[in-house]
Amino acid sequence: MSLLPELRYPTVSEIEASARTLAAQRPGLCTLRHIGVSRAGRPLQLLSVGHARRAVLIVAGAHANEPTGGATLLVLAERALRERELRADTSWHFLLCADPDGAALHRAPAPRTLLDYHLGFFRPAGAEQPEWSPSLLPPDLLPPETRALMRLIDELRPYLQVTLHGTDLGGSWVQLTKDVPGLAEPFAKSAAELHIPVETGACDAAGWRASGPGVRVMPSSSLDAAYPSMPDDARLSTWYRPHRYGGLTAVVEVPMWASDLVDDPGQHPAPVAALRHLARRLCLDAQRVERILADALPRLPGPDGPLLRAAKWALELVPGLASDLVEVAPVDTTRAYIGSVDAFGRRLPLRAAAMLLRVLREAGDHAAPRLEELVATWSDAFSDRFRARWVPVADQVEHQARTVVAAALHARGSDVG
Repeated sequence: MSLLPELRYPTVSEIEASARTLAAQRPGLCTLRHIGVSRAGRPLQLLSVGHARRAVLIVAGAHANEPTGGATLLVLAERALRERELRADTSWHFLLCADPDGAALHRAPAPRTLLDYHLGFFRPAGAEQPEWSPSLLPPDLLPPETRALMRLIDELRPYLQVTLHGTDLGGSWVQLTKDVPGLAEPFAKSAAELHIPVETGACDAAGWRASGPGVRVMPSSSLDAAYPSMPDDARLSTWYRPHRYGGLTAVVEVPMWASDLVDDPGQHPAPVAALRHLARRLCLDAQRVERILADALPRLPGPDGPLLRAAKWALELVPGLASDLVEVAPVDTTRAYIGSVDAFGRRLPLRAAAMLLRVLREAGDHAAPRLEELVATWSDAFSDRFRARWVPVADQVEHQARTVVAAALHARGSDVG
């Protein structure tokens, strides 16, 4: 596929151009329309294939730093056009990018290393993320991207919403708001064929019921959260909006770099001690970034831009998360889970440092070299610790697309819709 050279993800502009081409080539089956605008006035566009009332909604670009979904969306749209049986009684709808403003700020379309990835890194503060803002803001303060997505779900009433996500380094896993029986088998088969590890202990899904290796079902409200300090709640996010109409959401995660350490189901020999160590390291790393921020902040022009807001938000999560790791009994004690916590604990201060570095460089601040050293050192250490190996873009996309189709077919054939 021309948009998928070995180390490049298509830009939002390229995704939109491809969608326009598809709509022009198959006007009887394909439509492209605006469903809203972003905070900065960028269009939110929906590509639809087929006319059946029974609908699948695919959302790409909900997180700016997870670029695989846009390419996956194009592959799925072409497949829905090509394979009549996929659209026989189902229409397919593709939100090209849920956060085009964020996508414009994440500038790493062709990362060769984790350092390249982090030098162009951007991920908004939680309240500015389209899917998560309903769990953090009152309804009257929701961003326009969120309101547009909620309107779209209300209009389509999809039996399945799939939101395309990813991780920088790790494995692949699926999060479901309701179980989809039978999905785990094709998911695992695809991952094995493409040499992508299945992340069996993802801390994002800590304590959730396993439907199969790497496939987790989100908990009911009666269950305690694994990390009580975390401010967001999946049950209040747009992931649960399809439940109003009997549907569900599947979140399909795929790694840019794989680590074969994330699928080890063996018991960790000392999980409590390991979590305490990771909590201490998390706090120390965050403090190093906070000291540089405190030094530079009086010299920075205000008000805070999205990069600085996001860096501050990431740092604000650290004390509560570190406390959770120490004070809350671990819900999973496998090596895979401890490794996932290790990775997450590295990401938070590294991402904060990377975004703050971009702010300081733009301001020409003399503290930037100190952060450059931290970002480079931490990126290399992250890669080395997890023995990172690049997953070709085409394989990332193929695995994600296969999993989406499997989810759509199995959900259509079950009682969830």
